[in-house]
Amino acid sequence: MTLLELLQLMRKHLKLVILLPIVCALAMGVYSYAFMANTYTASTSMYVLAKQTSTNSDNAANYSNLNASQMLANDVSTLLKSDRIAADTVKNLHLDSLKGYSTKVTSETTSRVITLSVTGTDPDTSAAIANEMASNVSKVAQQVMDVQSVNVIDQAVSPSSPSGPNRSMYIAVALLAGLFVAIAIVVVSDMLNTKVRNADEVEELLGLPVIGRMPAVKGGK
Repeated sequence: MTLLELLQLMRKHLKLVILLPIVCALAMGVYSYAFMANTYTASTSMYVLAKQTSTNSDNAANYSNLNASQMLANDVSTLLKSDRIAADTVKNLHLDSLKGYSTKVTSETTSRVITLSVTGTDPDTSAAIANEMASNVSKVAQQVMDVQSVNVIDQAVSPSSPSGPNRSMYIAVALLAGLFVAIAIVVVSDMLNTKVRNADEVEELLGLPVIGRMPAVKGGK
């Protein structure tokens, strides 16, 4: 099937091609606003400070301390995802669990700054979890790692506006999916239609030229 034939089919079934994507987009819009709860993301940033290995202020000592802090930052990022930090946070905040709340830890290899983001349905609880996890990781890191401290740069605050879900994206995807389904229906229905619809198909099937045509006359006798 050529592109021109496809366009002709779509034009022939224009109502389906237009209505089905609109219906899918409307259905997704209703579902996203009625059944998908808003989520809120609270973020806190931390600075990992390693214990000084030398009292000298020369460049070699400073470079060594910087590398050590950067490697420890990666270890602290992994520690933030551990069960111990989660369990301590649940205990200290008197929560049943962290179910429904997702965490994201970002740590660049060239920086000692770690960013922790907590996303959940309650803005206050999301901020409280982020701050408590930052406090807990500082205590644990000092106990089990060669870390002087994990200092909080910016404490998490309760977000005033939701971070998700991205309803516009869902609606756009539903619109495109509806268009794809409509085109698929049109193409499949055309392939399954075995009726001879024009003279070109007669010539192709019989291998004989068409020498005459009888026009359709509406209302005639």
